Amino acid sequence: MSTTRTRVATSLLVAGAVVFGMVLAGGAGLTVPGSTQPSSSDRNLSATQLAASTASAGRSLPSFADLAQAVDPAIVSIQAATIEKAPKGGGMLRRRGQRNGTPNGAPNGGVDPFEFFFGPRGRGQQQGPDDEGGMGQGQPEDFRSDAGGSGFVITRDGLIVTNYHVVEGATEVKVRLNGRDYKAVVKGTDPSTDIALLKINAGNDLHYLELGDSDRTRVGDWVMVVGNPLNLDKTVTTGVVSAKNRAIGINADSAFENFIQTDAAINFGNSGGPLINLDGQVVAIATAINYGAENIGFAIPVNTLKAILPQLKDKGKVSRGYLGIKVQNLDYNHAQAFGLNATDGALVGEVDQGTPAAQAGVQHGDIIVSVDGHKVANTHDLINYVSARGPQATVTLGVLRDGKVSDRHVKLGERPPIENEASTDSKQESGNGIDWLGLQYQDLGQNGRPSGLPRDMTGVIVTSVSPSSPLYEQAVRPGNVILDVNGQAVKNAADFERIVQGAKSGSYLRLYTMRYDRSGRGGSPSYFYAVVQVP
Repeated sequence: MSTTRTRVATSLLVAGAVVFGMVLAGGAGLTVPGSTQPSSSDRNLSATQLAASTASAGRSLPSFADLAQAVDPAIVSIQAATIEKAPKGGGMLRRRGQRNGTPNGAPNGGVDPFEFFFGPRGRGQQQGPDDEGGMGQGQPEDFRSDAGGSGFVITRDGLIVTNYHVVEGATEVKVRLNGRDYKAVVKGTDPSTDIALLKINAGNDLHYLELGDSDRTRVGDWVMVVGNPLNLDKTVTTGVVSAKNRAIGINADSAFENFIQTDAAINFGNSGGPLINLDGQVVAIATAINYGAENIGFAIPVNTLKAILPQLKDKGKVSRGYLGIKVQNLDYNHAQAFGLNATDGALVGEVDQGTPAAQAGVQHGDIIVSVDGHKVANTHDLINYVSARGPQATVTLGVLRDGKVSDRHVKLGERPPIENEASTDSKQESGNGIDWLGLQYQDLGQNGRPSGLPRDMTGVIVTSVSPSSPLYEQAVRPGNVILDVNGQAVKNAADFERIVQGAKSGSYLRLYTMRYDRSGRGGSPSYFYAVVQVP
């Protein structure tokens, strides 16, 4: 009898332990969650709502299968064709990748940034019997080249978002959606942010993706990329948000670069496809990948799209408010050099003559700490606010100068399109140097003034920068011109040496520097502050 009781007690104890263990395992998320399949009756036109309902279970160990199934009907592939007339009287045909005499129509006439990030990119080309491009016998009158990319539907009536560089210069755009081709109309483009808006008429309501809030996206959040890399239709890749607020210098107007970085695989052909969160919302638009690395991709935050979407729909272009300044963020050393305790604010590096900011008395070296009472923590705060206000609006800038903050009232102009300004290279010889700076330099006109520079400009031109120089990491390079140091004008090498060598140990030097394009491909000069601490 006692033996029977012992066995019963032991059995109950084991059963209780098993149940207790299952409860603990479930609470710790160690059990595999069940999979929820969408029913055939649950066909909401918003793919995002369907995705959110099916992806909510098991968030700690997500399966992307239901999410991919839900968003699939809203993903498109894009084919952009350019048809050009053959030149009369012979000569060489221009290939698609050589628009305006530059590789792939690179902004500012320079190296194509997307070729740099994706590597050499071949585009489909069709030529006549003389395949080398010559005007041989039988050469067709027209020349056609094709480029491709991805996109996604954002409204049930057929509005589609993609990258501007996917459709740039195209004479014909086609969209493939769920196995069917549609002729697309380019409703609007914005080269500054690399966004384009297309429209198709499908004859029926379409599945679409909802736009999320990229500001709420955090580093480490799961994301899914869907697109057509290398013409592989609707390829799904997953990863996390690796970083935010990246500026990588590939847009025609780098002032609006604010990329989300992800390790979800992006390849050539993914351009224009969506980055989707676990709620099925678009949080960014895939744009580029670093060709020399693994899984370092970049995407345009969806809030950038949301800010300009009304203008793209209504006007086909984007008009932005314009101050006429170039600004840079402050780091710790910059803040110390300007006598600040924090790195908040936007440091004015250049003020264009005749612009609204110049007329309001803004100067280089000013630090803009607020706009219309809103704190300016970095350059993006200022740029985004001013751009959104639009032309003719009046804003009040809080400007810090010489330790005092004053208000400047500025009536905004309209941000002009980017223009190319040709310049030519000039040979530079090594000149004077300061050992601890790791810098070689010479008077600006010592070996002939580089073309494109004003005749009355003074300063020293950098001829060599050592990789160990404290200026190297701040992108000071040969050909840059140092115009002043700590607000003191530099007329020649002697002035530069006097100011630098007269600085106290431990103090900071603010080098106001101009960078210009010496390659001959054009491009406006830019100005920035480089800051070093005297050893």
